[in-house]
Amino acid sequence: MNKIKYILLFLLVTFFVKAAEPDYTWTSPSHNSSESMPCGGGDIGLNVWVENGDLLFYVSRSGAFDENNTMLKQGRFRVRLSPNPFLHATDFRQTLKLNDGYVLVSAGGSNVRIFADVNKPVVHVELQHKKAVSCEVYYENWRYANRLIRKGEGQQNSLKWIIPAGLSMKPDSVSATQHSVTFFHKNPEKTIFDTTAVHEGLGAIKNQLYNPIANLVSGGTMWSQDLVFAGTTSGAYANTDYRAWVFKSNKAATNQCFSIALEISQTANHNEWEKRLDKTISQINLKKDKHQSISWWNEFWNRSFIHIDGEAEKLSRNYTLFRYMLGCNAHSQWPTRFNGGLFTFDPVYTDSLSKFTPDYRKWTGGIFTAQNQRLVYWPMLKSGDYDLMIPQFDFYNRLLATAELRSKTYWGHEGACFAEQIENFGLPGATEYGWKRPDYADKGVEYNAWLEYEWDTVLEFCQMILETKNYANADISAYKPLIESCVRFFDEHYRYLAQHRGRKSLDGDGKLILFPGSGCETYKMANNPASTIAALQRVLKSLGNDSLLKRIPEIPLRTINGKTMISPAKTWERVNNTESAQLYPVFPWRVYGVGRDSLETARNTYLYDTDALKFRSQVGWKQDNIFAACLGLTDEAMRLNTLKLGDGPYRFPAFWGPGFDWSPDHNWGGSGMIGLQEMLLQATDGGKILLFPAWPREWNVHFKLHAPQNTTVEAELRNGTVTVIAVNPESRRQDVEIDIQH
Repeated sequence: MNKIKYILLFLLVTFFVKAAEPDYTWTSPSHNSSESMPCGGGDIGLNVWVENGDLLFYVSRSGAFDENNTMLKQGRFRVRLSPNPFLHATDFRQTLKLNDGYVLVSAGGSNVRIFADVNKPVVHVELQHKKAVSCEVYYENWRYANRLIRKGEGQQNSLKWIIPAGLSMKPDSVSATQHSVTFFHKNPEKTIFDTTAVHEGLGAIKNQLYNPIANLVSGGTMWSQDLVFAGTTSGAYANTDYRAWVFKSNKAATNQCFSIALEISQTANHNEWEKRLDKTISQINLKKDKHQSISWWNEFWNRSFIHIDGEAEKLSRNYTLFRYMLGCNAHSQWPTRFNGGLFTFDPVYTDSLSKFTPDYRKWTGGIFTAQNQRLVYWPMLKSGDYDLMIPQFDFYNRLLATAELRSKTYWGHEGACFAEQIENFGLPGATEYGWKRPDYADKGVEYNAWLEYEWDTVLEFCQMILETKNYANADISAYKPLIESCVRFFDEHYRYLAQHRGRKSLDGDGKLILFPGSGCETYKMANNPASTIAALQRVLKSLGNDSLLKRIPEIPLRTINGKTMISPAKTWERVNNTESAQLYPVFPWRVYGVGRDSLETARNTYLYDTDALKFRSQVGWKQDNIFAACLGLTDEAMRLNTLKLGDGPYRFPAFWGPGFDWSPDHNWGGSGMIGLQEMLLQATDGGKILLFPAWPREWNVHFKLHAPQNTTVEAELRNGTVTVIAVNPESRRQDVEIDIQH
């Protein structure tokens, strides 16, 4: 896709007054990295905090995968001033300047401004003081030597809980000159990719598969003419030892600055990596770059907003803070990870038993789990952040050939087979695939009780792509082969399976027999799962493929105690998890809901299905808050979204989790965003835009959100009175309906 064209398209749908988001401020220092504040831009994330008078920050960059598929932090930086204004300060302030996208730390006449350039992989730290101050900057690295992977630590990489004896994290290369320190991690040519491809029976075609981690070099340089290298030291932070490269001021000064440039390249020649890093540095113009980054963040906040007054104000505040975190990965090659994104901190503060390095996160750094990733990306439609969706779409598009080769190699038919959990190179994780598989097991199926036959989650991203055309008139031609191949897989594969069971490839009504299937990770060995049927119906309808749509069976229903409701599947053999797959036809597939037929059937499912009731929660990836909003159940939507978007357990209120995954839990935040949006605005298949379909009259709110047909709506509810402030284009105003239920 022409990315410039794509970005211009979403710029056209913004309008009217710049949305001003309030600063978020702390007035005291922090105790440890779990009390850090996010800061970032482009594809860089920083955790910033002040502890014992030192200003510290972690640097993360999307795509910094090592040979075992751990997502590495680039290091930790420590700034120490003398005299120290942050130690015992009475006027301390640490502020996230949301509108302009930077963090400002101030006390005692000193101000430290930290920001990541939105358009270049560079971090700038600017220090200003009323009186001359000396500065020390430490680059701290815990991968200074070979480090064995300990029991339990394998969760950070692709091997998870099956760790070969002696497996280690290889050391970084770190070198200092008079005014700079350069650090990088270089992967060998053979990595976990090779192990996985051979293990999964694809060794013969390994060279045809996408391999993004062989010879990958990730790292960068910190430099400043204001600082001079003063040697190395060592220490420990949060159970992890490190080595530090120390730089000191030439002299005390009222103005100081240093910068960090990052580079990730796949090259066998380290010199090529250095050339690309040097090119980035040569293009820096601090004044211009700062202005352009601020302008980007200003425009970002003008796309959409939700502002709630009164007792529910924290819901919209936390919505906004989390959306900021998503904006920090807008220009990445890689999707924002559900299990912490760019903002994980020392793991011992998430789980006291996880006394591992800052690189640790549960559920790996290089495996992307679709059931979780989808919740990070669905809210970007209504927030108008279409450019942020490109990394997730491109992720699947890059892997299309690999997914098609899997189908051809394993079963001899066409279509793209994407597993639920896939590595950044497109194959199921080797551990999920199964190390102790029986010879008779289907080589295309993961030998895993949770993940077997779960192939439909890619269809959510197919529908997201189709919706960007609906919402923003985006050119999606580059993704059409992906979508068509994904739906083709279901047609070809389930006819293939039926023909291996008997003479006919379709049932008596000429429909596909989706068996064995999977209702999410929950209803296993399912026949015609409702979630898969609804997915195929919706994507094929959006795609306009009527011929294949005719072969998709109807969503299964059942009657319990005289009430008709959606069934999880026609039949299933066991319940393995706690996802309410029977409500997926409500969201994400929108077959049922407010303004649609059979609303009562869907409400019966939500209110009376025994599993749905038993599974109900606001934790992590649970989406009951979304179901309630989509069904117009205002009281339930209020209750669950208040829980979902309430303050998280850490100092920064949008650091939720760990839930089922890790902190900060991004699928928790994403599902909260969706729930709040659905309370305010929903669209019907007939083109109507329903405002406040699950919103209580007593909550005053002002919002601007995006809707299908390239539309934005700004409206306000105040003291029970609705004002539709603006609809763009104005011709869509006639389609807007006020739908407050109570």
